[in-house]
Amino acid sequence: ERYTERAIKCIMNAQTQAKDLGYTEVGTAQLLLGLIAEGVKDSSGGYLGTTIKLPAAVAQVKKARSAPRGGMRPTSEVPFSIGAKRAFEEAVKESQRLSHQYISAEHILLALLEVDEGVSDMIRALGEDPMKLREGALAQLQTELSAEKGTPPDKGANVSAAKAAGKAGKAGQKGEQESMLEEFGTDLTELARKGKIDPVIGRDKEVARCVEILARRRKNNPILLGEPGVGKTAIGAGLAVRIVSGKCPDFLVDKRIVSLDMGLLMAGAKERGELENRVTKLLEEVVGDDDLILMIDEIHTLVGAGAIGRGGGGGGGMDISNMMKPALSRGQMQCVGATTLDEHRKYIEQDAALARRFQPVFVNEPSPDEALEILQGLRKYYEEHHKVSFDDEALKAAVELSSRYIPDRFLPDKAIDLMDEAGSRARIEAFKEKKAAKKAAVAKSQTDLTDSSAVWSELNAECKRREAAAASSQKLGDEVVAQVGAAEIEAVAAAWTKIPLEQLTEDEGARLLTLEDDLTGRVIGQEEAVHAVARSLRRGRTGLASPDRPQGVFLFAGPTGVGKTELTKALCNHMFGTDNHMVRLDMSEYMERHTVAKLIGAPPGYAGYGDGGTLTEAVRRNPYTVVLLDEVEKAHPDVFNILLQVFEDGRLTDSTGRVVDFKNTLLIMTSNVGAQAIMKDGAGGLGFEVPDETEEDGGVFKRMRSMVLDALKEYFRPELLNRIDEVVVFKKLTRDNVRMVATYMLNDLGQRLAAKGVVVRVTERAMDSLLNQGYDQAMGARPMRRAIMSMIEDPMCEALLLGEFEVGDTALVDAGEDGAMRITVCGANDGAQHPCYTPEKSLEEIQRLVAELSDVTA
Repeated sequence: ERYTERAIKCIMNAQTQAKDLGYTEVGTAQLLLGLIAEGVKDSSGGYLGTTIKLPAAVAQVKKARSAPRGGMRPTSEVPFSIGAKRAFEEAVKESQRLSHQYISAEHILLALLEVDEGVSDMIRALGEDPMKLREGALAQLQTELSAEKGTPPDKGANVSAAKAAGKAGKAGQKGEQESMLEEFGTDLTELARKGKIDPVIGRDKEVARCVEILARRRKNNPILLGEPGVGKTAIGAGLAVRIVSGKCPDFLVDKRIVSLDMGLLMAGAKERGELENRVTKLLEEVVGDDDLILMIDEIHTLVGAGAIGRGGGGGGGMDISNMMKPALSRGQMQCVGATTLDEHRKYIEQDAALARRFQPVFVNEPSPDEALEILQGLRKYYEEHHKVSFDDEALKAAVELSSRYIPDRFLPDKAIDLMDEAGSRARIEAFKEKKAAKKAAVAKSQTDLTDSSAVWSELNAECKRREAAAASSQKLGDEVVAQVGAAEIEAVAAAWTKIPLEQLTEDEGARLLTLEDDLTGRVIGQEEAVHAVARSLRRGRTGLASPDRPQGVFLFAGPTGVGKTELTKALCNHMFGTDNHMVRLDMSEYMERHTVAKLIGAPPGYAGYGDGGTLTEAVRRNPYTVVLLDEVEKAHPDVFNILLQVFEDGRLTDSTGRVVDFKNTLLIMTSNVGAQAIMKDGAGGLGFEVPDETEEDGGVFKRMRSMVLDALKEYFRPELLNRIDEVVVFKKLTRDNVRMVATYMLNDLGQRLAAKGVVVRVTERAMDSLLNQGYDQAMGARPMRRAIMSMIEDPMCEALLLGEFEVGDTALVDAGEDGAMRITVCGANDGAQHPCYTPEKSLEEIQRLVAELSDVTA
């Protein structure tokens, strides 16, 4: 409570009057003298509009109440009597009843008239009516309230109750008792009466179970157990709503539910015994009120609270939970607790004496249909708050998208959060649009009123005034300013999860249909592998894939250098715009048995426990990604045991017990198992020496694929292969395939050199020389990369360092009859059959870029 400066002066005047009259304590009569002395000081009339003046009041006190024997004036501060302390307590209640934020002299007068009939008798003896004085005090309070809008009249001079009591005497401080429940709790029934608590939708079984437990004679304390976000706290608050609305049994009609803030209760309790003293006073209040139900959210915080800093681990076993046990077991207090299953098992169940005093009520996650019903019940409250309208499709999208793409949280909390943020975003966007439209209208008016400066100035001032008011209040009025549909919900979910969840547009649908063309532009000669991956991606993007499995599980088998890893990178580039947006694990790092724990995290007791695993942590932070397990056959066999549940159920539990969701990932394994069968040459002709082979006459490929599958069956266990969606066997690259790969690599080199202002063009003879040097059936495309490095990149590097090329030059790469590579400066059209440019830029665009660089350097 906060005492005004006038109230403090009145209390000090009362002490002065008691000393002057020889009293050993300040009673109610002396408090009345202090009020009159302060009240008539600045007034020529009597106290509060009456005829009462200080000398007459002092004479009446002397007459009515004789001074103590001896008549000695005290030399120290005079303590307060029991009646005066009761008056202070009543003044606090008067202030609260009037909804004031301070305690003034008038509150003290009202309290004196309430607690001591002798004060009323004195006023009558002075010729005035006590009711008239009461009406004058209330009128004065109303005047101050109207003038100051509820703040103390002497603003800036307020001090706390403790400081006021310090000035008025240390003994008076003991009278400043206050309700512990009001200080550390929130009355939920009062909030429900004011309409500030949302109703509970559904959950009839859980509420009925709580009511049954509350009706018991002993151990009538329900504890709500469930995962975070399923609605435990809402059920507790919903009980208060039902009590206020009368939809409850008769024994609950007069009950009130107070939510205890444990953090506030423990805050600032630094000294030993201070917290225990607070709890003791709190329990005295709770036990003495038969109509009170205490609601404690996160009730597991009771265990160990009060023992912190007292020897650790309980300091002799006395904490808040132990202090509450007797009252709980005897039924002297009723308590509704709420906590998660994990916290209950970790804290409450460890103390069997505490656990048996509560009756569990399990709150399960609602089904999607039940969650949709909850959202429909809460819709009007969020519409009123955001000034928007939610259609039915928005609510369905919130439930469906949160269920599928936010697996680490629970319904209905995650669906409500989606709806809430979508409403917030829609309202802000509507505000921006309205502001932009207003500015456009003002600009048009300014143009139309150029000949009338006075009218324009008035309009501009009015516009600025309205903008300032809108910025300060950020309110758009009571009208509905926006409509929230499924698209808005999808946009919020996409921002949360980094998943492109926007509805399929015609452009995106066409792009998915032509996905093979995009991928084959980078992955040469592997059409079947591209088709398999594209089919899987289309199923996932259109929502037809099983929601309980990863979007795809593939095993890429084939010889080295044929495009297994390149296809994975191309897929990432198509989905995310970059090759690096994937989780890549080199399984050669997991060859030892003990390294398997790196995938899910170190077990308890080992170094690194709690840091998370390389696989689980990466997917948990970015659930929509491509997971590449490179050269999986090199991993220890125990790795495959971990991967089994990932392939089948799309989930994996890490070392800390967290479940990581893999349902939105694309899992790709690469393996060289069976590569020897592909690379065999000779009479059998298992290699791909038939460049014009078609799907109809691909007997060689069928035989080769069969041999590779047999090799995989010998190496991997059946339960692993049975969980793979498709085993994709990559073909061996032909010479024409490698030629196309070389063109792609040269395009990439040309893009890098164009940034330096040099255009590179490669002749047909140079390309043939590269093929002769870089084509190797057994090694795939990687030898071509080394050939380009040694035959083109190294000479170009030396030429650039020697300054042989300037910005704007064209480098012609040619080969002599002996196959030796020559790089010379030439004109733009000197017989180049293989111009190097990026697929995104034409040759003319690159030459224009080079010209711009020339202008800059000049």
